[in-house]
Amino acid sequence: MMRIHNFSAGPATLPAQVLEQVRDELLDWHGAGMGIMEMSHRGKDFTGVIQQAEADLRELMGIPGNYKVLFLQGGATLQFAQIPMNLLGGRSADYIVTGSWSKKAYKEAQRFGDVRLAATTEAAAFTRLPRGDELKLDPHAAYLHVCTNETIHGVEMFDLPDVPEGVPLVADMSSHILSRPMDVSRYGLIYAGAQKNIGPAGLVIVIIREDLLDKASAMTPSVMNYATMAENGSMLNTPPTFGIYLAGLIFQNLKAQGGLAAMEQANSAKAKRIYDAIEASGGFYRNPVERSCRSRMNVPFTLANPALDAGFLAEAAERRLSGLKGHKSVGGMRASIYNAMTLEGVDALVDLMQDFAARKA
Repeated sequence: MMRIHNFSAGPATLPAQVLEQVRDELLDWHGAGMGIMEMSHRGKDFTGVIQQAEADLRELMGIPGNYKVLFLQGGATLQFAQIPMNLLGGRSADYIVTGSWSKKAYKEAQRFGDVRLAATTEAAAFTRLPRGDELKLDPHAAYLHVCTNETIHGVEMFDLPDVPEGVPLVADMSSHILSRPMDVSRYGLIYAGAQKNIGPAGLVIVIIREDLLDKASAMTPSVMNYATMAENGSMLNTPPTFGIYLAGLIFQNLKAQGGLAAMEQANSAKAKRIYDAIEASGGFYRNPVERSCRSRMNVPFTLANPALDAGFLAEAAERRLSGLKGHKSVGGMRASIYNAMTLEGVDALVDLMQDFAARKA
């Protein structure tokens, strides 16, 4: 079997060696006579799996001891509602909108109380981050929400905004978590859907500072209350056991590759090859994002002549390159090059880009 090079934005490609291990353990996990999907989530075997997954994630990200790690369901989109339900507490919150996902988070939060648009780059078609003088931050906000990597527009936040003292920073890291080292202590809450760098869709990870656990609205359902889920070790109800198991294998795989510093080096090299190909094309390919905030995970680009899009995608398919069509809201192409995307896959894409441009320019 020859696997394709999958550039999908999510669900995304997973490491082949991890999938092979899953295949080998699917019917009989470690001699248990059954697979992980068939086990009781409260049994000794699965308890060991979830505990090890948390320990490995803590090691990879350097998560301080005063933070809880929650393995939840509903994906990052559910967190757009769950965050204000748990943190707003009758106060106001600030949102910085830098793309489609932070815009959706801001819109959803408005259902639950007073939220402010602290800054937006929509007028610039989400091709940059706000300047410092564009930020209008409330020093008394319950929290400040950002999306540190916008999957659709390809904008990544490498430098955090100056957050007023005492205001927790809440970050949607769905599409670049585990891609490079990050200082968890600078955040009050981090959340991420699994289907980019963590594992299969359906699992979401929340990393929350303990002092933020007692602020939920009385109307918050138990299963959506961070404090309740923390008290129950993410198992108030049946958790997504298979997703947690697979995430744990991903964490072990990342550790074996040298951790997040090694991943940053590899991801920087992959992104550079694609951006260099765009810049060297003489305008045949274009990326609209300011250089300082170009994403290493999601590289959108357009062809100078949109009439060539279909031909580019057809040739990509012939070369077993998949998932390159851009989001419908921006058009063009998008190469999502998460941790599991190989350098071989990136080189195959660059070869196509160069060959196609040479023939069609």
